[in-house]
Amino acid sequence: MALPDLRDFRSALIVKPSSLGDIVHTLPAVRAIKAAHPHLKLRWIAKPEWLPLIEGSPDIDEAIPFPQKEFRGVAGAAKASRWAMQWNKTPREVPEVVLDFQGLLRSGLISFARGSRPILGLSDAREGASQFYDHIVPVNPGAHAVDRYLELPRALGVQVDRVEFPMPEGQPVEQALPASYVLVHPYSRGEGKSLGHHELQVLCDCLTTVPIVVVGMTRQPQPLRGKHVIDLTNGTTLSQLIALMRRASVVVSVDSGPMHIAAAVNDQTLGLHTWSDPRKVGPYNPNAWVWKAGRIAHRGEFTAEECERSQTIHEGDARRIADFVMA
Repeated sequence: MALPDLRDFRSALIVKPSSLGDIVHTLPAVRAIKAAHPHLKLRWIAKPEWLPLIEGSPDIDEAIPFPQKEFRGVAGAAKASRWAMQWNKTPREVPEVVLDFQGLLRSGLISFARGSRPILGLSDAREGASQFYDHIVPVNPGAHAVDRYLELPRALGVQVDRVEFPMPEGQPVEQALPASYVLVHPYSRGEGKSLGHHELQVLCDCLTTVPIVVVGMTRQPQPLRGKHVIDLTNGTTLSQLIALMRRASVVVSVDSGPMHIAAAVNDQTLGLHTWSDPRKVGPYNPNAWVWKAGRIAHRGEFTAEECERSQTIHEGDARRIADFVMA
């Protein structure tokens, strides 16, 4: 069956509820679609906590919250069913095409519940999501997430000349900050990705000649020493985080959603990868740097063996990272 022509539609629904990094990775594909078909009204459904990123995009006409947290517990299934019925009745411009970039059972159900057709998804979809698709676009599962997502607009005839990450400017924090600072984001929800407190303190101790701003969310915050350290842990919104990363002279971040935001808005970004493969999920910006397997290089300069190696960041690594930042 031939793929649809986007010129025949009035609107498109982007299904990518989470996570933060995955949403960042999807932005270039959505930008390409909007640039090629400005007549399309684009709606994006995502978890409420990530909406500030989508609402600030000039390509999105409407950001729709997906209240996943409300569907937990014994009554979760009933609530999800009621939500799906209401979701199907939501006004929209027709005809509408549905583009599922998530590729999970949840996103497949969201796409189907919308009631619009056709539904398109990628060949690396999991959990049976592809059973809801009318068209499956083949992708290379070993490619970077950004490149995999770009295959969907390309399959629809969209020419991708440039890879762009449209981002909101962000909201400044109320606290006065120095004109120049190094921003450190040491926390990740992914197991084994966060910097240990000792290594974070060593990194800060090695950067005493510059102001350090520490950001991120953690359930176990610990105090940091140093008058040059401005600790904003658990103290910023997503919008404020974007603004802080734009202003920073250098951003050092563990592999996480904020790392991908940093790489999108600041060329001077260093991503720290312990066990994750930077070829697939590293900072896409070609100017960004990556720490992996004990050395620092650009994403494409690591060997397959290095990318597959799991290595935590110890005190010596923290010192070498600090030396690189100051060089």
